[in-house]
Amino acid sequence: MSDRLKELAAAKAASYVLDGMVVGLGTGSTAEFAIRALGQRAEEESLDIQCVPTSDASARLGESLGLSIQSLEDQPVIDLTIDGADEVDPQLDLVKGLGGALLREKIVAAASTREVIIVDPTKIVQQLGTRSPLPVEVLPFAWSLAQLRLMDLARRAELRRNTEGETYMTDNGNFIIDCHFDEAGIADAGQLETAVNIIPGVVENGLFVGLADIVIVGQDDGQCRVMERR
Repeated sequence: MSDRLKELAAAKAASYVLDGMVVGLGTGSTAEFAIRALGQRAEEESLDIQCVPTSDASARLGESLGLSIQSLEDQPVIDLTIDGADEVDPQLDLVKGLGGALLREKIVAAASTREVIIVDPTKIVQQLGTRSPLPVEVLPFAWSLAQLRLMDLARRAELRRNTEGETYMTDNGNFIIDCHFDEAGIADAGQLETAVNIIPGVVENGLFVGLADIVIVGQDDGQCRVMERR
């Protein structure tokens, strides 16, 4: 997604935020634009909002913009969360987690009355698992066992590494295994979500089934396509 489309979709998403709301802050490059748009609105309109971030990076960015950062412990009920996604299917089910914050993102999404997702047209797919791998967060102690079990469910399961070649670690101190599927993708997202999460050592996976309420697609014509869960 180009920066122009990110800014366009982010501004649209930020417009859903009202004075007095508790707002979840997503993680990743697209969510960063939404946080900046929200910070601008809060400053210009003197909005009284409380923000629950899904990562340390989003918390730091929000604080730098003057947003009031709260923990989920302090604000367990969230009015609206704005986040990105790696894939969106026609049912508005998602794959998320390439940014590494899938666990906190799913917790915050589950705590939210409305989940607003920002994407560009390339993230819209007919079948999940055809464009992006499925990230699975695992305990370091159990990663090798989890990888073996995940290989029974996916074509390939790879331990994520950072640019230096070291094992990638989440804000929660866990590892991520990226699961790749064949061209047909994921046949049943709900069934796979359950199958993955019962593997010993798996903390959470990046399938967001039934959690997104609104998907905003930034388009080249300068407009936003808004899709809502029926």
